[in-house]
Amino acid sequence: MNKIDTIIFDLGSVLIAWDPYPVLLEAFNKDPLKTRWFLDNICHMDWNTTLDAGKNFEQAKRERMAEYPEYAEYIAVYMNRWEEMLLGEIEGTLEIFKALKESNRYKLFAITNWSAEKFPVARRKYPFLSWFKDIVVSGEIGIVKPDKKIYKYAIDRFKIKQTETVVFIDDRLENIEAATALGIKGIHYKNPQQLHSALENLGINLNSNHS
Repeated sequence: MNKIDTIIFDLGSVLIAWDPYPVLLEAFNKDPLKTRWFLDNICHMDWNTTLDAGKNFEQAKRERMAEYPEYAEYIAVYMNRWEEMLLGEIEGTLEIFKALKESNRYKLFAITNWSAEKFPVARRKYPFLSWFKDIVVSGEIGIVKPDKKIYKYAIDRFKIKQTETVVFIDDRLENIEAATALGIKGIHYKNPQQLHSALENLGINLNSNHS
């Protein structure tokens, strides 16, 4: 069995919690049905992916408001209060990441679907992002997961010689499947406890002496 020497993390919903729902719920006067409808039909995830692919926020806001003028106020909330949708680090995963970092046994990278405009906000809010050797940000290169091109780009940029020695952690199954098709080992992230067990099953010992 090839020994794992490289671990690649997804960021959103793995290390950093992001959710537009609480901000929009407040905007819709605590009406969950209207909030959910808006997030399913107006500012939905497929549309949000265009921002992750590099679309300019201001342009996207103007286009969406022109298309749905009756929801202009809420589209503005979604776009202007984006930073409030970052709900903090996922503590258990951060502990695992810290243990991996302190072990000095693994090269640590990240591949994230994230707007190039907004990623500097995350870097400022979450200093632990500087622990990664490198981070591929979809918005900076115009390719989003699960497009296989983003993984091929990362393999090249991270100077990975053997994909069998790499494990990729992501909360979305389609992203894992795209990576494993290239020979990378995948962990479909559910929660920190499950991640801990999955890493140990791959022979990655997390019991380093850290406080």
